[in-house]
Amino acid sequence: MSTRLAVDIGGTFTDVVLDVGGVLHTTKVLTTYDDPARGVMQGVAQVMDAAGVQPLEVRLMLHGTTLATNALIERRGAHTAFLTTSGHRDVLEMALENRFEQYDVNVRRPEPLVPRHLRIPIRERLAANGDVLVPLDESDVLEAARQLEAAQVESVAVGFLHAYADPVHEDRVAELLTARLPGVAVTTSSAVCPEVREYERFSTAVANAYVKPLMSRYLDSLQAQLTSIGMCAPILLMSSGGGLTTLEAAKAFPIRLVESGPAGGAQLAAAHARREAWDHVLSFDMGGTTAKICLIDHGMPQLSRSFEIDRVYRFKKGSGLPVRIPVVEMVEIGAGGGSLAQVDRLDRIAVGPESAGSEPGPACYGLGGERPAVTDADLLLGKLRAEVFAGGTMTLDAERAESAVRRAVAQPLGLSTDDAAWGVSETVDENMALAARAHASEWGRSLDNRTMIAFGGAAPLHAANLAGKLRMSRVVVPPHAGVGSAVGFLLAPISFEVVRSEHVDLRSLHDNDVAVLLEHMRREARAVVADAAGDAALVECVRAYMRYVGQGFEVAVDVPASGEGLAGALRDAFEAVYRKLYGQVIPGQPVEVLSWTLSLATAASTPAEAMSTPTGGGGEPGRTRIYDGRQRREAPVYQRALLVPGIRYSGPALVEEVQTTTVVPVGWEFHADLRGQLILEVHS
Repeated sequence: MSTRLAVDIGGTFTDVVLDVGGVLHTTKVLTTYDDPARGVMQGVAQVMDAAGVQPLEVRLMLHGTTLATNALIERRGAHTAFLTTSGHRDVLEMALENRFEQYDVNVRRPEPLVPRHLRIPIRERLAANGDVLVPLDESDVLEAARQLEAAQVESVAVGFLHAYADPVHEDRVAELLTARLPGVAVTTSSAVCPEVREYERFSTAVANAYVKPLMSRYLDSLQAQLTSIGMCAPILLMSSGGGLTTLEAAKAFPIRLVESGPAGGAQLAAAHARREAWDHVLSFDMGGTTAKICLIDHGMPQLSRSFEIDRVYRFKKGSGLPVRIPVVEMVEIGAGGGSLAQVDRLDRIAVGPESAGSEPGPACYGLGGERPAVTDADLLLGKLRAEVFAGGTMTLDAERAESAVRRAVAQPLGLSTDDAAWGVSETVDENMALAARAHASEWGRSLDNRTMIAFGGAAPLHAANLAGKLRMSRVVVPPHAGVGSAVGFLLAPISFEVVRSEHVDLRSLHDNDVAVLLEHMRREARAVVADAAGDAALVECVRAYMRYVGQGFEVAVDVPASGEGLAGALRDAFEAVYRKLYGQVIPGQPVEVLSWTLSLATAASTPAEAMSTPTGGGGEPGRTRIYDGRQRREAPVYQRALLVPGIRYSGPALVEEVQTTTVVPVGWEFHADLRGQLILEVHS
């Protein structure tokens, strides 16, 4: 595939990258909320004009979007209903019945996506092994269909107890609803999340149903608009798990796209880590709306099968809507260039999570925004130059930025405008540092001696200061950092993961039973990836989710290659993982497997040399003045494409490129290497 297109729709900007034989042409355009495909088409037209490429020459399109995530957070999804086993309609509201904020007597919980009157009970019941205890009452289903039609429901989730063991009742309900309510989307929990634990399974099914019509309409519209200009390339979607999946799979399981953009960024960082043999990396992605932080060890981002959307309490596990999907494990907070600043009731500067987005955007955009955002503060501090923002496609208005910061922050606190802007920047950096520390602590990881890889439109402006707060001494800004997640799509493997809950005690495990189960899962995964992967070899990864008998939660264990004595090999692998996590094992305690996952993926890529060769040639730097919280300092402004590889420069300085600017503070030095990476290090 010599000509490929990658598009990432973010909360503020839509990033577009055209790869023509390893040479990248990139652009950023403002995200168009009324029709996101319109912004995509604007960006596509720009990069194709720049490259002199015709639509018919594009052989593959890779796409990631925050539309599903934003719809869930902002409650802009479909009018959705939920059909469930009689007596269990309140599972979504009861959740886990835990107190994630122990001392808050007025603890707030996330609102269910489906109101109670649209959570409709159906008489049926399966046993945990799939046996039918109460037959499905089809008259209940038909009556429910009548209610749904009257309520003008757009989408329905079906979740029955123990449907992971046998989907027979859910499949029949889906058949009846499809016949009775044409045009209404139907999601079954056994298809989207065939795993034990009804609350997580029901929550995932409902979330999938909630965004399914929206994503289907958007993807159909995008495909039609691309076809109208003569682009007939197949479209692959970036999934939350860091792999590419087909358009059909994305329409069926749009919940798997909720972290698609951030997952692309993690793949970019992981690819650079593998190529450079950096064993311990922190991936830092800061765009216009959010910041994402991911730990990458030995070239692989940490993966998980659980994720929470829209946490009511920041960093509080259990305070969001859980979904069970393959996902790159990361922490995401409302800290981006568009994050709005204000003074709270305790006279403190607060930044985010509310964002100005692209409409109206920060005050300096001149599009109607009146409240100050992080970008306004960065402009006033001298970290951005107004005339070269976004490659010169936008000119920032410093007067509007100053007016907004003065009115909302400086005057209420009695500060100068410079100090108020510095306070906004420091606050957002400290918020991100807190998130990184909490994330590393939650997973028992250390931040010491990690290399930070920074990308996204705003990350290089804040990376060195954030690294200093986290006691890191090296920051790497990869080529085309401003559109890093979209570049990550070009490096991601094509993949699909299948999960099955199949409980087995290792004392009674039969190798043949496991082989039969895995073969069924292998066929399902291959059916999704085969056409997209073509002749590429597929790498298989099988994991078992295991625990000691009597425990409530599992750990992920790589399943050893098949052969005689699988039970013993599994126990050895489990205890190795358990000892690494907890420091010791429990001798003699029986071990069980609760669920199995199998993924098929093409091989992971590394950045091509042609993607990242610097131009070199030096050149006389410009000049600017940067405020560092104490004084304005004279600082040179270098053009990244003109840096001579290997020559070291000292901060303070700015390094400008088309889609972002890197800020090098006092006490840091930087250089470009032969691969085009910009490397910042604490001055020794």
